[in-house]
Parts: sequence; structure tokens; C-alpha cells
Amino acid sequence: MDRNELRELFQKTADGELTPDEAVMKLRLKPFEELGYARPDHHRGLRTGIPEVIYGAGKTPSQIAGIADALLNGGQKTVIITRLSSENAQRLSELIEIQYHEDARIAIAGKLPEPDTDGIILIATGGTSDIPVAEEAAVTAEACGNRVKRLYDVGVAGIHRLLAHADDIMKARAIVAVAGMEGALASVIGGLADCPVIAVPTSVGYGASFGGVAALLSMLNSCASGVSVVNIDNGFGAGYLASMINHIGTN
Repeated sequence: MDRNELRELFQKTADGELTPDEAVMKLRLKPFEELGYARPDHHRGLRTGIPEVIYGAGKTPSQIAGIADALLNGGQKTVIITRLSSENAQRLSELIEIQYHEDARIAIAGKLPEPDTDGIILIATGGTSDIPVAEEAAVTAEACGNRVKRLYDVGVAGIHRLLAHADDIMKARAIVAVAGMEGALASVIGGLADCPVIAVPTSVGYGASFGGVAALLSMLNSCASGVSVVNIDNGFGAGYLASMINHIGTN
């Protein structure tokens, strides 16, 4: 149950469509469910605004299916499953109905929501090699009810490609800047945007990039104000945070 569903429940009770006892019965579901191998959190959406997400890596398809079923049966309309390999996605699809986004390594169980806010989240990448991490951010944001615009391969090696989209940068309510190598994209966007910029360093690059550490340190040392940084390759965390920013004042 999320905040909107709770408001609807209270409104139906106030309107006489539900008795107080019926409302209490709907709220009696305990905050989590014991599955033995997992404890799905049914009240995550009520507390944080975004329901529980399943981290797929390290879980078997049957475990993922069990958790997703519990969440859906508990009233959650959309279940995001991250870091799911294409092999496990195929096995999972034999157990439950999912929509699989291969580039993002994300599966969606349940219904993909319509955007519930007018703000736009812009997802930009330095290069094409950064797209998988960017897609993880983009699909996460879309599954959380956001409008997303993708702006890929606009790195500083050809900065005119980025500047040609200055209007998109200035219209966005939150921007996710995804880059490897030296990670300069976030600082450049931060100097153009009047909204929060979430920088995502990727592990793309040659030896001295140290698997994304060089981009991480560059982004942490950005001279542009308003730039925050998530962990290396953490597209999910960036998309989640951008959604929270985009929904400020709407809940």
C-alpha cells in the first residue's frame, strides 16, 4: 500500500463506502511477510513513497518469483527487479509475467505506471558504452511514474553535441549524468542546469580509470554546485533519487 492508496482508503471510509471495521481489516496486513528466505516489505511505499524493489543478483528465479508474487498479492502494483541477467529473466518469465529490459537488466512485474508528475527527468551519457547504466536509471525512473528524456552520447569530447540540447537541460527537473573515463560530463551539465544533477560514474574506461574510480573522484570533486554522486554503475540509485526529487510537492 502506498500513500495514494491510503488516502483513497480514508476517503472511502469518510464517504461511507467502507465501514471503520472494513478499513481496519484492510490495514491489518502486517508491514512485512515471512517467506522463510525473504521478508517482503509491504509498507515501504507508505513510508518512503516508492514500494519495495527486488535486487535480482544472487537470487534464484524461484526466489524472485516468490517475492514478486507476495508483493503483488499484498497490493503493490509495480515490482521492479534490478540486476537480472537475461538467462535468469528467461527462467523467471516461465514462473511469472514480466517485462524485461535487457539493456537495463531490469524486469517489471505488474503494471508499468503512467507518469504522475509533469516534471521531466533527463538522462544523459558521455558515450554509447555508458548506455546500460543509463538505461537502468531511465527504466527505474519510468517505473516510479516519471517522464524520462534520454540524451545519449553527448560527452565532452564533442561538447557541441551537448550544447545543442541546452533547452532540454534547462527544462529538466532533475538530471542524471552518466559517464566513465574522466567523468567530466557531470560538471559541464552542472554548470548549465538550474536543477539537481545526479552524477553516475561508470566502470567504462582504460586501465588508469581503475574500474570507474577515476570518474568517481572527478565527480566528487566537481567544481559545479548542485552535483551529487552515487556509486559506480549505480543507475538504479540515480533513477530512484531523481524520482524522489521529481515528486517533491506532489505527495
